Amino acid sequence: MPNNIAGRGLTDREMLQLSLELEKGRCRSIANTMLETTHNELREVYVQCFENARSNHVQLFEIMNNKGWYKTELASKEQISKVQELMQNNLHPDDQF
Repeated sequence: MPNNIAGRGLTDREMLQLSLELEKGRCRSIANTMLETTHNELREVYVQCFENARSNHVQLFEIMNNKGWYKTELASKEQISKVQELMQNNLHPDDQF
């Protein structure tokens, strides 16, 4: 595994992190384009591209997570409930009034 000392290149972790960020960007870009496309067949092409980018992102995340390079915290029951409530309110905003 090379390191950055004396310009020897990127570490495996750095390469995976960069790849993960690129896939996140691809997902965002494709999603925005997909939402703005009015042609149904073209939209389906973007849906397939999005699914490929999403799949790549998941694989990269799993590799990094398994190596301990991308740590996440488990949400508490309270945090989950709060998000569920916020999402429910956003899905049905008229129910609040």
